[in-house]
Parts: sequence; structure tokens; C-alpha cells
Amino acid sequence: MSRITVCAAALALAGASLPALAHVGLEPAQAVANSTVNVAFRVGHGCGESPTTAIKVRIPAGVTGVQPQPKPGWTLAVTKGPLPGVVAAADAAVTEGVIQVDWTGGKLPVEFFDTFVLRMKVPNAPGTTLYFPVVQECENGVHRWIEPTVPGQPEPPEPMPGLRLTAP
Repeated sequence: MSRITVCAAALALAGASLPALAHVGLEPAQAVANSTVNVAFRVGHGCGESPTTAIKVRIPAGVTGVQPQPKPGWTLAVTKGPLPGVVAAADAAVTEGVIQVDWTGGKLPVEFFDTFVLRMKVPNAPGTTLYFPVVQECENGVHRWIEPTVPGQPEPPEPMPGLRLTAP
């Protein structure tokens, strides 16, 4: 096999993996069930050539104690509301909590990436995946990372970031 063929094959493989880098990612991708964890929503691009100006994250059922990390240059807003079901926490029933976190008013140019961090308590549900719908707004355009990933099916164009819960 010639050097040119090997280089072409390597470039083709690298190009094939690029769409996976385009998503809003979640780091880490897994956490121990019934623990407190910091997660970072990684934004790696804008909308075409348009910079990101807002990241809005919906909090899934079962997640409590959400604390967002402020970012210099961005406005942070927390929406509270009723939580689905009742979650036991420190011998008290938690029926209301953070249901959405919005970072707005900043400007993330397309040639840079950034992370938006939340601290939270995840439910005691090992083997499940928590999905976080995310809306990424740009000066011109929007990405709605709200499509569920179905096992055995191709990944949707704008999949929701997920956090897999593991056993302690």
C-alpha cells in the first residue's frame, strides 16, 4: 500500500469521525448512581459561522441539588419548579427544585470551545442514562440537542447529551 493511499485512508477516517465532535458533549459520560457529581456541557462549535450566545439545559427527573457554575461574561438564570415524583433527601421530601439552567448574553466564537458546568445529585438508578435536552442559541441560528438516541438505531443529527449511571 502506498503512502498516499494510507494518508487518504487516515484522512477519510478522521473526516468520518468529525460529526461526533460537533455535538454538545457531556463530561464525564458516566457517574456513580446516588452521588453528587460535577458535569460539564462541552460546546465545540457555533451555528455555522455564527458564535454561540446562549446555552439552555433542562434538568431530567430525579436530579436534585443542581448548582450551576457562573461564567464571566455570561448571565446565569435558574428556573425552579415542581419535580416529577418525590425524591427523598436528608429525611425530607424534595418536591421543588431546579428544572432549567440558562447561560445567556455571552459570546463563544466558532473557532473556540468552552464548557458549562453543573453540580448535581443524581438518582439511585444504576444502569440508566439521564438525558439533558440542550438548546444552543447563536447570533444567527440555533441547535436543539433534544433528540433521543435509540439503541440499535443511527444517532440522530442533534442528540441529547446523556449521563450513564453506574453501580457504586
